[in-house]
Amino acid sequence: MRKRDRDRAERIRLAGGPKPTLRERAVSLALENGEVRTKDLTDIGVPRCYLARMCKESLLVKVGYGSYRVAVPKQGIKLVRHAA
Repeated sequence: MRKRDRDRAERIRLAGGPKPTLRERAVSLALENGEVRTKDLTDIGVPRCYLARMCKESLLVKVGYGSYRVAVPKQGIKLVRHAA
């Protein structure tokens, strides 16, 4: 293992692990709030183009114009706490 790879792994370990993915952040917000708007998701950094992809992957369900909720909680998605 190269030194820069060891250093990077050490930084990630000290920071508390890898950062949550955009999908994990979106699903976590939807789990916390029940139903989320497109604006809520873009406010936490999730691009709008991801919403259609997440609906196609059955992570989110579109319930109305600009409103989404979690389809069925998946095993592989980690719950992420959002600051108020």
